Amino acid sequence: MSQWAIGIDVGGTAIKAAVVDKERGILTERKMPTDTASGPGGIVVQLSGIIADLYREASRSIEPNHFAGVGVGAPGAVDVVKGVLSYPPNLPGWRVFPLRDELQRCLHEKEQLSLPVVLDNDANLAAFGEAVYGAGREFQDFLMVTLGTGVGGGIVLNRKLYHGAYGTAGEVGFMILDFDGPTIHAGIRGTLESFIGKKGILAIARQMIDESSTASAVTALCGNDYAQLSPRHLEQAALDGDEVSLAIWHRVGSLLGIGLVNVAVLMDIRKFVIGGGISAAGDLIFVPALAQLRRSMLPSMHEGLELVPALLGNKAGMYGAAALCFG
Repeated sequence: MSQWAIGIDVGGTAIKAAVVDKERGILTERKMPTDTASGPGGIVVQLSGIIADLYREASRSIEPNHFAGVGVGAPGAVDVVKGVLSYPPNLPGWRVFPLRDELQRCLHEKEQLSLPVVLDNDANLAAFGEAVYGAGREFQDFLMVTLGTGVGGGIVLNRKLYHGAYGTAGEVGFMILDFDGPTIHAGIRGTLESFIGKKGILAIARQMIDESSTASAVTALCGNDYAQLSPRHLEQAALDGDEVSLAIWHRVGSLLGIGLVNVAVLMDIRKFVIGGGISAAGDLIFVPALAQLRRSMLPSMHEGLELVPALLGNKAGMYGAAALCFG
């Protein structure tokens, strides 16, 4: 009989949790608002309750002896050996916190459950989920990039997550594209995220619309109010043939391509899985990104280049967290 595990994806606004069978995938899943106001201790209690409910419910129909553990993905730097989470963004009041041990203690004391817990960075686990169940299944090595409010990443080498010396490998959003550029993220000038995170994309859009000699359909879609402008407006206008919007996405895709070039030439990674909400723009981003990859690399480095969309959507983190338990 197949192993099963509980996969948890902790975000600043929501916690997603699932019972995952190693062979059959997600059996049960839940989503609830993250109790950020209660701080680290309150979220540990919240997680403990969610895990206990899922475990007890699943144990009625699945053999408990085949339970592999609880995997947790969280934003921020993670020491996977010590199970410590450091300075997670969007979780107020968190600094350096032993999340794994505190969660195991809470499960034992409040829920009378002794369950093994493993912890990793959320972007890493999204990459691992795609490696085991999604778009990266056929790839030995690849980089996953998540495009959304921010830009995250996870590296899979030889079918295993690569963490680096201090657990922060794969933070492609902090790659510098222009050290003297106008964009700033987290106090650092010219990062990839400052250019093609959501705010960066909208800044590019506003500038290109204002500088264009031709009118753009985007202005009507957002009610002539830039405060209402969203990537979905840009996507819709581009698909309708709006030249300014097409040029905006070409710029965004090219910037992504430059970031991927830097990874490719440094690590000889030729496979890239792109996910996150912004990636829904599809070929509007993918085509210029791949073209930029080819333009900015030696012909001898073109062999094996692939850029593919992620397949698991917002379930990738849960899949990856569970897969971590399966070993």
